[in-house]
Amino acid sequence: MDEHDRKAQMAAIEARIAAAKGAQGPKPRMDEHYSDAQLAWRMVIELVAGLGIGFGIGYGLDLFFGTLPIFMVLFVLLGLAAGVKTMLRSAQEMQKQRDTAEAGSGDVSDGDAR
Repeated sequence: MDEHDRKAQMAAIEARIAAAKGAQGPKPRMDEHYSDAQLAWRMVIELVAGLGIGFGIGYGLDLFFGTLPIFMVLFVLLGLAAGVKTMLRSAQEMQKQRDTAEAGSGDVSDGDAR
C-alpha cells in the first residue's frame, strides 16, 4: 500500500467514526411537553402553597397580637382562595396552549360542513 491509499482509508474510517458519534449524540431539544400528571401536580402544589402561606401569615399575626386563632383562620381561607385562583389561571393557560396546538395542527372535523 502506498501513502495515498492509507490516507484514503484513514479518511474513510474517520468519516465512519464521525457518523457513528453523530448518531449517538444528543438530539436537539424540542418544545417541552408536560404530561397531564405533571400539570396536575403543579396545580396541587399551587393550592398547597397558598394554604401554607396563609397559615404562616395568620399564625404569625396571632402570635404577634396574642389573639385567638382568628387571623390564622382568616388567612388560611384567603390562602385557599388565592390558591384556587392560581390553579384556575394555570388551567386556563394550559387550555389556551392546547387550543392553539390543536388549531395549528390543522385538525378540522367535517361537523356541519356540506
